[in-house]
Amino acid sequence: MAPEPPHLPAQELRRAVASLVVVRASGHLTDPQRHYPRWELPNATLRRLLAEGVGGVILLGGSTAEVRLRTRQLATWSSQPLLFCADVEEGVGQRFEGASWLPPPMSVGRIHAHDPEAALALAAAYGRCTAREARQIGLNWILAPVCDVNNNPANPVINVRAWGEDPATVSALTAAFIAAAQAEGVLCCAKHFPGHGDTTGDSHLELPVLAHSRERLEAIELPPFQRAIAADVASVMTGHLLLSALDDQRPATLSAAVLSQLLRQDMGFGGLVVTDALVMEAITAHHGPGEAAVLAMEAGADLVLMPADADAAIEALVGAINGGRLSPTRLQQSLRRRQLALERLLPEPVQPPCEPLGPLSNGPDGADQRLALTLLQRSLERQGGVLTPVARGADGQGLGVSLVRVDGLLSCPFLSPTAPALTLPEAAGFRCQLVDGLRPADADLVPPGDTPVLLQLFIRGNPFRGSAGKAEPWVALLDLLGQQGRLAGLAVYGSPYLWQSLRGRIPANLPAAWSPGQMPGAQTLLLTSLGLGDSVAQAGFTD
Repeated sequence: MAPEPPHLPAQELRRAVASLVVVRASGHLTDPQRHYPRWELPNATLRRLLAEGVGGVILLGGSTAEVRLRTRQLATWSSQPLLFCADVEEGVGQRFEGASWLPPPMSVGRIHAHDPEAALALAAAYGRCTAREARQIGLNWILAPVCDVNNNPANPVINVRAWGEDPATVSALTAAFIAAAQAEGVLCCAKHFPGHGDTTGDSHLELPVLAHSRERLEAIELPPFQRAIAADVASVMTGHLLLSALDDQRPATLSAAVLSQLLRQDMGFGGLVVTDALVMEAITAHHGPGEAAVLAMEAGADLVLMPADADAAIEALVGAINGGRLSPTRLQQSLRRRQLALERLLPEPVQPPCEPLGPLSNGPDGADQRLALTLLQRSLERQGGVLTPVARGADGQGLGVSLVRVDGLLSCPFLSPTAPALTLPEAAGFRCQLVDGLRPADADLVPPGDTPVLLQLFIRGNPFRGSAGKAEPWVALLDLLGQQGRLAGLAVYGSPYLWQSLRGRIPANLPAAWSPGQMPGAQTLLLTSLGLGDSVAQAGFTD
């Protein structure tokens, strides 16, 4: 047995521990621009923590030009190479304005069902696009792909974020994504180990329990992660899930049986293990920030993502090492894995600090725009005829109603005042009425009178929502509008399960369509297919 490495001096030990902590920051440059100040640290705190050795930053918000400046700024506050990451499961434009916002991965999974070869090529293109644009704005670690098998339609948080509904599809597509993305010089992250697909709870809000046997896990949940490991994925993110067959006391993030035994020993993963965000309720409801960080590292995690209190996490980890709860060897193993991950990165291009920041490269010959358009076109499903424009009254207002269900009136990045889901129906005589999906469902959703109604539903698995539309009265509303002869058309953006449940309840000739995407491009293509709008140029895919 090799001897333990000597204890580091106090200041050196604290810096070493801090390098294994990843904190959250806004992609905007100034404190007043922070959208989530509860989680996004102010600049003074960020500057101090990075100077003290914190080794990673997860970013959210801002334009691509801002984030390029932001990553440079943060790098100057640190004396070591930093891991810059973001949850860009649907392309960099999902989080940062100005980049490619791609249809969610489920769009590729649906294509795989009837054209596997094309789907594999699209998954690889998805990885290249995401990685290339990430590098251009200073990110070197993309927290994707989602390797969860979404075989539970009631899953409130994964849904279209998954690449498919069976392990073979998810395994093939995520492996193609990983190989292509990492070839561009970034790190990928397979998540959420050992699989968040078959849950009815959201780990942002509670601790989901999976009662499956080890045999069942090996048949459904684990194959995509095993394939990701075979594809040399750089990192694996833990899921805040209680798997009673493996550990009936602690969630996977804090379980040695899951991380050290299953992931490291049984599945042979030698790369970085990062926790899912430790600010999520599945963890904070049971553990303080310091204890959660120590438990995670005891279990086998290398990096601690978004502890509720970074200073408390660092102090607790230092105390655990000094007190013998965590060994110096355990610390050195994680430090070595972090260093090896950094060595996999392609060198950053040298750029003068005052160089003007132009638009992102769109890939060779506009490949990224073509990818987004191809995915939207090939995943679109529709039935029936085309929508009939509605007459206008004496006041010039349309005499129809476009009822638009949104996640929340104050937080809909895909529904600006100029969003196609609003402007295209209004041009055809439908006055838009937004319905807040966060409010309790009731009968007041039906507009009064006998006006025709275009129903547009934006529903998908979303963190912190706790449902994917299952408690909302859309079946009853469709039936009522149908009985009244007022249903003009149906547009579903997001959940394929909602679309499947609704399309069988409407006449085959009624204009109706589904897109897995919710972004403006998806809105334009869907509504154009129903007869509103006349060009994909409106979707922003052409100059």
